[in-house]
Amino acid sequence: MPDEREVADLADVFGLLSDPGRLRLMVVLLDGERRVADLAAAAGLSESATSHALRILRAHRVVSVRRAGRMAYYALADAHVRLLLDVALAHVAHSEMIHDHPDGRVG
Repeated sequence: MPDEREVADLADVFGLLSDPGRLRLMVVLLDGERRVADLAAAAGLSESATSHALRILRAHRVVSVRRAGRMAYYALADAHVRLLLDVALAHVAHSEMIHDHPDGRVG
């Protein structure tokens, strides 16, 4: 069983994922690093909202930034974040298949 600090940290991670805007940004980043303007356009957010969300995600070490001159490129922080998103997306797809099947079974 995780200790109280680990449970609190886990709740923070799931809290980050509870915001649709932040989650859309993270899903866009599954395809690789992007600039703020590109992230904003792909996620349907303003650049200001995107920058704000990225600050929060960086503070929680969920995304990282790489600077090249004056440009900043954002990416998912590590393979664990990618795995978390992949599993969550697979769960949603699986749940929709069960929900859509008349007797609740997949197949």
